[in-house]
Amino acid sequence: MHRMTFARGRRALAAAITLAVLVAGALLWALWPSPRAVAGTDVTITVMDGPAGDQRVRLDATFFPPASGGPAPAVLLAHGFGGSKESVRPTAERLAARGYAVLTWSARGFGRSTGEIALNSPDYEVKDVRQLIDWLAKRPEVRLDAPGDPRVGIAGASYGGAIALMTAAYDARVDAIAPQSTWHDLADALFPDAGGRGPLNGVFKKMWAGIFFGGAGAGAAGGDGDGAAPGRREDAPVGQTGLSGGLPELLGALPEDVAERLVRCGRFHPEICEMYHTVASTGRATKEAVELLRRSSPVSVPGRIRIPTLIIHGQRDSLFPLSHADANALAIAATGAPVEVVWIDGGHDGGDAETDYVFDRTAGWFDRWLRGGTGDGTGAAFTVTRDGGRDPGTRQRVLVHASADRYPGLSGSGRTTVALSGPPQPVANPPGGSPAGISSLPGLGGLLTGGSTASGFALDMPGQAAVFQSEPLARAVRVTGSPSVTLRVHGTGEATLFVKLYESAGSASVLPAGLAAPLRVAATEAGTPVTVTLPAIDHLFEAGSRLRLVVSTTDMAYATPAAPAVHRIALGSPEVTLPVHAALTTPAGGPDWWLWALPVAAVVIAAALLLTGRRGTAAPQGGDTDPELADVPLVIRGLGKRYRNGEQAVADLSFRVERGQVLGLLGPNGAGKTTTLRMLMGLIHPDEGEIRIFGTRVTPGAPVLSRLGSFVEGPGFLPHLSGRDNLELYWRATGRPPGDAHLEEALEIAGLGDALDRPVRTYSQGMRQRLAIAQAMLGLPDLLVLDEPTNGLDPPQIAEMRKVLKAYAERGRTVIISSHLLAEVEQTCSHVVVMHRGRLVSAGPVRELLKRGGPAGAAGAGPRLEDVFLELIGER
Repeated sequence: MHRMTFARGRRALAAAITLAVLVAGALLWALWPSPRAVAGTDVTITVMDGPAGDQRVRLDATFFPPASGGPAPAVLLAHGFGGSKESVRPTAERLAARGYAVLTWSARGFGRSTGEIALNSPDYEVKDVRQLIDWLAKRPEVRLDAPGDPRVGIAGASYGGAIALMTAAYDARVDAIAPQSTWHDLADALFPDAGGRGPLNGVFKKMWAGIFFGGAGAGAAGGDGDGAAPGRREDAPVGQTGLSGGLPELLGALPEDVAERLVRCGRFHPEICEMYHTVASTGRATKEAVELLRRSSPVSVPGRIRIPTLIIHGQRDSLFPLSHADANALAIAATGAPVEVVWIDGGHDGGDAETDYVFDRTAGWFDRWLRGGTGDGTGAAFTVTRDGGRDPGTRQRVLVHASADRYPGLSGSGRTTVALSGPPQPVANPPGGSPAGISSLPGLGGLLTGGSTASGFALDMPGQAAVFQSEPLARAVRVTGSPSVTLRVHGTGEATLFVKLYESAGSASVLPAGLAAPLRVAATEAGTPVTVTLPAIDHLFEAGSRLRLVVSTTDMAYATPAAPAVHRIALGSPEVTLPVHAALTTPAGGPDWWLWALPVAAVVIAAALLLTGRRGTAAPQGGDTDPELADVPLVIRGLGKRYRNGEQAVADLSFRVERGQVLGLLGPNGAGKTTTLRMLMGLIHPDEGEIRIFGTRVTPGAPVLSRLGSFVEGPGFLPHLSGRDNLELYWRATGRPPGDAHLEEALEIAGLGDALDRPVRTYSQGMRQRLAIAQAMLGLPDLLVLDEPTNGLDPPQIAEMRKVLKAYAERGRTVIISSHLLAEVEQTCSHVVVMHRGRLVSAGPVRELLKRGGPAGAAGAGPRLEDVFLELIGER
């Protein structure tokens, strides 16, 4: 998309960039130090645990000495639920290569380790890890702060993250921790209540609980598939608890054997197994269950974690939502300890685990706090991963990290409200709670959503949901934290409800991160008021979209009442409150200075080549001009073009475009539209015929091309520069006076708001598209050519673009649009040109073309452009 088209310059630019990247890559490959491979040593560490310290357990562990030789700080690396020490081996090897002594182990009840799963209990797993620290203190490779006190940090995700927190509370020798996507209160995680009344009133998270207790209990979770006997207390006979082959043995076992093991929750401590049977049978938490689960949770040790803590948590996580990370962060920060909070793209429900980024942040944290500040190693106090759109070259998702120097909590640094409307509505709970709606499906969420962080698969059943929504947003709102809303629940008896906040645009609705807020309410005829705290999200609600609040009676992931019931849901207040944190910004710079220096250097080189290449080859300065056509934007006569293989791309094409027209260039794939546009811009030469813009024949570099603005074959920008900088840089490259750019008009067209000053690499596809169209309109060209201009735009943005293009042409200019969206062309364009197999099929006003007939549209509305088009190309 170029105003002044220089084919040679484009080739020079591409060559320069390619050369710069290849040379830099070769230098980095040759000079970058390769980490030394670190081999681990398998060891068996015997520990004593239990309330009385009399239970002997053998822990299967691997020790990785530091590549630097030591003595060095140590890192205990814990695995997630159902894993083993092998699950974290790659990370252990990378940490050892970085100069740490690393110890991994299979927790009791997993892998080759003996013992029973006690959910990170202070009496069991915490005692085990404290003795692992004792073991590290005796290693010559490990640095000591005092006799028996190694310099040590702990990292781990989920189950492993909880043991990092719990051990830090019970052992003062731990110097720094980096827990990831773990819990603050396990009772609240399994029995959440968004109404704020606690787990005794909470809704049972039956699917996640089933994965925890059913899978491990039957032997489906854990184990290394090596024939060992995991999940067995050392003093228990083989086969008394657990299974020895994981899922293969489960599938091969006798049905009654499987049933027995499922009932006994084989690998779990009997106390936990009994608790699960009770709550799974009733779907309600008991006081004893809450107390048991909280003993294995940081909520039980307030004020006892007083060390530097890096909290990394997934945004796509219906098991441990962001509220758990928030509670841990606030509790630890209250002691005065340094805390940083990171919300990454992934989580238990899928998304991008950001493995390298998480490793870099974790390793940097330990560099800072275990090595005594040998590198700054820290990021911002608060970092959020956001969707940066698609890489223009690979079309892969780009993740960017917005940061702030203060963590505001889930209430944000500010609040805004959006009005909702809708009458009181009846909602029914069906008999047996089925069929049920869907918010997220444990273990399947990533498959259903393709791993996207922006949206989740969701389904609300008719008759089971009340819907309230806002007017279209006048401006975009970035929500960072937990929204809240007040409802009134009418009826009798207890209602179990699930509240969701969607972004709705046209017929499409998106449930951010696929999260719902469950709660129980005692309904009354007068209406019971309840303030609902919705799940924490980081989501941009685009301008023109609506907020859609849905209150449902069922959700497949939760236990719901079996008895049928009908309640009535009303708004208790006429708005939803949204937390915002404007201080979160995406840095303009990239990961390293040299990475972003490459494109800049390439542009400088390309500019030199471009100027050199143009010497002595300047375009004609007039001569081939037809004065009679001086006021006609475009005339094409007898145009023809063949490919190198002889195939005719365009044949004998002729048409004329006048001022004030919005012309739609239509045709199926292969019709020759793009080839015609490339000849129009002087990028390729026609074999026959001519193209004249305002009477001047088009040739490469012709001055008349300065009156043409174009956007063809996708947007291309320097990703590290802001949208504004890209537009200004582009205009300077044309050599025309800055005042001729009409930059403010173009920026108004883009409608990017504050995003205009962010790096383009953070833009979504729709944002890039709008910026590209604004770039094509710089200088307010007399002839504007756009290829698929609405690609990537949502319905409100398409409607706005339609108005912009019509208004642009009404001012005496001309617009040519190539598009496959025939309904949009029908609403936008005054005239059309239809091509098929390189030839003109029809040309003229849209209204005249529709008069030609064709099948009637819906409800006898007359033929549509789509119907006429299909007839013209012989597809109907």
